[in-house]
Amino acid sequence: MAATLRQLEYLVTVVDTGSFTRAAEQLHVTQPALSHQVRALESALGGPLLERLPRAVRPTPLGRAVLPHARAVLADAQRLHAAARRTAGLEDGELEVATVHSVALGILPPVLRAWRRRYPAVRIRLREYPHADLLRAAMAAGGADLAIGPVPTDWDGPVRELGVEEFALVLPSDDPLANPPDGALPLSALADRAWVHYAPGHGLAELLDQSCARAGFLPHPAVRTEQTAAAPMLAAAGLGPALVPATILPPTLDAAVLHPHPPIHRPLAAYTRTRPDHLTTTFTEILATHTRLTG
Repeated sequence: MAATLRQLEYLVTVVDTGSFTRAAEQLHVTQPALSHQVRALESALGGPLLERLPRAVRPTPLGRAVLPHARAVLADAQRLHAAARRTAGLEDGELEVATVHSVALGILPPVLRAWRRRYPAVRIRLREYPHADLLRAAMAAGGADLAIGPVPTDWDGPVRELGVEEFALVLPSDDPLANPPDGALPLSALADRAWVHYAPGHGLAELLDQSCARAGFLPHPAVRTEQTAAAPMLAAAGLGPALVPATILPPTLDAAVLHPHPPIHRPLAAYTRTRPDHLTTTFTEILATHTRLTG
């Protein structure tokens, strides 16, 4: 049987007070209960730890060998509880957040800025994945405290929907289709174009293929990129149309930004494996407040 924190605390208190009676008073336990726990610790460690003298108690050689380690364990436990209290009070700690590339680029910066202003001592460790399936698998395997991405299917833990991520079409400013009357363009109008596509395994490559398939064609890639942020830049440079999350578009982009018709969007959510703690819940509230998504 392993020694318990309570037994180590009882041993240290008896040695420090020099008396079972005074130790029991300080610990607010009965003397028989205290003696029982010390005997259980002696049994677990294989020998007597205390020598009971007529007017005092002193540690045996085994007790003297054990005592520094007992004090160290108790000090570590105190530090552990103090760290837990600081984290619960948002005075310290670290939160691991996993997400997909487009969310890290388009959704999280204002959220992290707001978090930093309010809780500067609580660190955020960000883990990014190219596909929602990889995000879900990493979260299921314990890779983060909170996942932010497309709403997961068949997820047993808590899920909080955040809103809908809208997608936009990016064309060069001088493209013949750059100025439709209502600002919307059917994907079928771009069926004969070579596209700025995404690398295989990227979640947006799958979304673009599915969206174009619903419009009756498969997009031919002029170039493939692994970087979500590069897609609108490449489209603006004339390499081909790009379908991108509207949240990642830089305000200074020199390009035509159109609405696909019909609209293309995907719902986003924050999800955890189990009931979130205070730190995770607080971050999720700030996330919900600062995300630029439609309802």
